[in-house]
Amino acid sequence: MSENVWLAERFEEHRAHLRAVAYRMLGSFADADDAVQDAWLRLNRSDTSEVENLRAWLTTVTARVCLNMLRSRNARREDSLEVRVPDPVLSSKVPGVGGVRGVRGVLAVLGSEPGEEAVLADSVGLALLVVLDMLTPAERLAFVLHDMFELPFEEIAPMVGRTPAAARQLASRARRRVKGAGIPEPDPDLGRQREVVDAFFAAAREGDFGGLVAVLHPDAVLRIDAGAGAARPGDSMTRHGADSVARQALTGLTSALRVARIQHALVNGAAGVIITVRGRPYTVMGFTISDGKIVEIDAIADLDRVQAITASML
Repeated sequence: MSENVWLAERFEEHRAHLRAVAYRMLGSFADADDAVQDAWLRLNRSDTSEVENLRAWLTTVTARVCLNMLRSRNARREDSLEVRVPDPVLSSKVPGVGGVRGVRGVLAVLGSEPGEEAVLADSVGLALLVVLDMLTPAERLAFVLHDMFELPFEEIAPMVGRTPAAARQLASRARRRVKGAGIPEPDPDLGRQREVVDAFFAAAREGDFGGLVAVLHPDAVLRIDAGAGAARPGDSMTRHGADSVARQALTGLTSALRVARIQHALVNGAAGVIITVRGRPYTVMGFTISDGKIVEIDAIADLDRVQAITASML
């Protein structure tokens, strides 16, 4: 076996892990795949004869690539859109889903691929990814690598050009911001989540304002990311409070649901939907549901992104 073939096989053993790291760092599958590909190119150009732990070496390289991508993204102000919803992980609906608890339970039912399990294993909900987007690149790297992948600060510090103590402070600041965001604990029963989502769309279809408010948490949040090329600047938006979210649902959904089809899906392990019109996907919506109420709705209405995200399912 040639050295190149051996190296490629070793890299493939770690690809799913590296993609999981990059996805948490970047919130975009396209960017995550670019980062992993960059790590492979760097591996191919490097002398790894003295590398004792290839997984750790590749994790470090991938994390540094992601850090540079985040810094470049901020410099180009790509995130200056009013709303940015990260790419969701989609899975087809689970028949008889009632009683299935937690992401690992979902994956067991779905029989998911190892790469998907690596991405979903720690139940990275869209609500958390939205908060991670608000961190500085260095804070995000420290938090993701330490809190999600248990890397020691001695290994994280050189990536951000800090001492281990300073890297610990970065992760601590990020942790406080994540906790301060008040991300709710989702209902563990996916069957119950699905019932709440169905009630939401039933009320929207009927133009039932009171029915919508009834399934929304009083402090519910709606985010709609229509992308940089949205037809109207106001298509991307954030709404706060049950009344405001319900009014927007009546404006955006009631008439659309006369011709649209709702397809159930798992969005980052939680109940969600794909909205299609004549077989063409138009919107992906993820729901965070806690204590039987919708706390957050994250919607992607950027047609190019929606079609790319849903291509493997539809």
